[in-house]
Amino acid sequence: MTELIGWLSAGVLVLTISRQVYSQWRSRSAQGVSKWLFIGQLMASLGFTVYSYLVENWVFVFANFFIFLTAVAGEYIYLRNRRLDESRAQGKSPARR
Repeated sequence: MTELIGWLSAGVLVLTISRQVYSQWRSRSAQGVSKWLFIGQLMASLGFTVYSYLVENWVFVFANFFIFLTAVAGEYIYLRNRRLDESRAQGKSPARR
């Protein structure tokens, strides 16, 4: 039962963060998002993944690794959206990618 609680909680966390990254991707805007959010998330998730592996906690290895992947995607999308925002501010029509 303990493992099930861990896996369910990890799944909820991964889905929640993934949904936020998806919303950012769809909005095509970086407004209201700090670049430090994803940088901090990258560093923390990588550290927690290594730690979880070293203590052989597979629930947290899984959860933190996928949170790390969402941080990579989030940072990429943030940078793309920031470029789009800058293009809009300069009156340019941003190219779709």
